[in-house]
Amino acid sequence: MEQKGIMLSGIKPSGELTLGSYLGAIKNWAERADQFECYYFMADLHAITVRQKPADLRRRTLEQLAQYIACGLDPERNTLFIQSHVPQHAELGWVLNCYAMFGELSRMTQFKDKSAKNADNINGGLFTYPSLMAADILLYQPDYVPVGEDQKQHVELTRTIARRFNNLYGEVFKMPEPYVPKVGARIMSLTDPTSKMSKSEDADTGRVCLMDRPEDIMRAFKRAVTDSENTIRFDRENKPGISNLMTIYSAATGRSYEEITREFDGRGYGVFKTAVGESVVELLRPIREQSERLLADKGYLESVYRAGAEKAGHIANKTLRKVYKKVGFVAR
Repeated sequence: MEQKGIMLSGIKPSGELTLGSYLGAIKNWAERADQFECYYFMADLHAITVRQKPADLRRRTLEQLAQYIACGLDPERNTLFIQSHVPQHAELGWVLNCYAMFGELSRMTQFKDKSAKNADNINGGLFTYPSLMAADILLYQPDYVPVGEDQKQHVELTRTIARRFNNLYGEVFKMPEPYVPKVGARIMSLTDPTSKMSKSEDADTGRVCLMDRPEDIMRAFKRAVTDSENTIRFDRENKPGISNLMTIYSAATGRSYEEITREFDGRGYGVFKTAVGESVVELLRPIREQSERLLADKGYLESVYRAGAEKAGHIANKTLRKVYKKVGFVAR
């Protein structure tokens, strides 16, 4: 039997998972289980580069696990775990810090953006975040890393670090490829369609969260920014608001942009925004209801993240032992 390739990804539990998180990432992950051996985690180590309320971080980590499962990530077919439960991530992260160059880390776009937003907390973790991300990836020797366009730079740095390490010590790490889904990769804010829908902005009215109630979802879509033309056609550059709504409606209903343009020809933006909102309500309803059922069963969630960490730790330890031997550490 042909051996499956390996795929890995994680999301920080630093905010609520959004419609963008689902359509841009998690929905695509769920479709890969037949093709790949998949590892998905809650990136809680990464989350603390920005100050978190401890109780909120714990709550969001478990909520995220429940939502992963409700979005279709079957724990029997995907390895789901909490990053901090697999200490090899932090251990390899330190080693890779020593093989990542200062200049490379300082050029990371995300470091510049986060530094600008958190000027009073530009900490070392924020700077070396890509080394830990490289460790997250390389521990599992994956073939592909599903990422948004904004994370491709980190995967490229991961490849640079892996290549540098391999040149010194032989073929230790497999070179992972970024895997960017072609459809639904970028869901934009409803109030600022030039910016990605964010899960980290607590008061961002431009986002729709997976656990939002139907009335809140409808309110968000009715407030969505459009333009004065009142014509429904896809044009990302000149009509970013309508194009974003068309992207969402297409992903929720399976209709093409041409079909959407015909369906709403002459019907106006108000009718279209209501239809998009209703389609999203129905898309997210089973996810919200299943998440609520799972969160009521803490014992089950604990069994999932314990089993996931055990399996992930077993795989990660093989890579870490090899790395420790190569750099000259005495075996434990």
